[in-house]
Amino acid sequence: MTRVLVTGGTGFIGSWCVLALLDAGHTVRTTVRDLGREPVLRSWLRAAATFDDDRLTVVRADLEHPDGWEAAVDDCDFVLHVASPTLRRTPATDDELIVPAREGVLRVLRAARDAGVRRTVLTSAFGAVGIGHPQRSTPFTEEDWTNVDADIPPYQRSKTVAERAAWQFVREEGGDMELAAVHPVGVLGPLLGPDDPPSLRLVRRMLEGKMPACPPFAMGYVDVRDVADLHLRAMTDPAAAGERFLAVAGRSLRVIDIARILRDRLGERAEKAPTRELPVWLTRALATVNPELRLLKHQLGRDLDATAAKAEKLLDWKARPIEDTIADTAESILSHSLGK
Repeated sequence: MTRVLVTGGTGFIGSWCVLALLDAGHTVRTTVRDLGREPVLRSWLRAAATFDDDRLTVVRADLEHPDGWEAAVDDCDFVLHVASPTLRRTPATDDELIVPAREGVLRVLRAARDAGVRRTVLTSAFGAVGIGHPQRSTPFTEEDWTNVDADIPPYQRSKTVAERAAWQFVREEGGDMELAAVHPVGVLGPLLGPDDPPSLRLVRRMLEGKMPACPPFAMGYVDVRDVADLHLRAMTDPAAAGERFLAVAGRSLRVIDIARILRDRLGERAEKAPTRELPVWLTRALATVNPELRLLKHQLGRDLDATAAKAEKLLDWKARPIEDTIADTAESILSHSLGK
């Protein structure tokens, strides 16, 4: 089988991509910023699957530094570029996220091109597709791009700028290397280990009773296992070259819908999940003093629906029912004692 580099192997999506590749028989090399995380990653993967240790190599490479990338991509057939710079605090300027995201993507693509990688799959996000637009009655598709000139959060701006830079690089300097991009919406699903990925905090807060009422908006959600599956399809299917793919399970859900599904599927264990939705006007007023709600201001009162019809048609991809994903997410959080 082929050798595949996965950047950011200890991340939520990255770790599931590594697992899916190992399950499919590939040899995997993955990057981490801290090699001290290697034993943790291996323990997560061994608990979920059986594989020969020599099919997984963990190397150190940081998106913000040039060292290590030449060795990381050496002799690789494909690259799944999943890693993305993150900040533990609110950035003072958008450039604190945008510059590392853009330069990190270009650093990986240059190294991949120089190593003769056949195709790179970029993990982008719905944040590069459907943010900064007026409300619309039709779902967002891969033809859409986030409006970076609108008043949008820095994370969505950084994902958009980084992806546009990637397509420009491959078009102008990529040589024979192909590019595909995967755009997950809100990513839920089970944990491989006792980690705390930001995308699961909505469900965790509901289980903990730390969300007295739900903010008023709707968006799409998808299972992390299906996101990993879409990465593998985009990696090998000839139809994926040069294409973007939204990863979303069905239609959008309101936050209150997620709470209802939790109560329905988990019963008493989800009794702390909220039962009401805040009015839009009140949420906007609270956002002036609540930093978490302030980050959602572009979504309040909106329905950010999206469709995965393209991935379903071109790559024969199919997401599992989102109700099952929400239940699996909660069960996993509780089993790791993260929602108690």
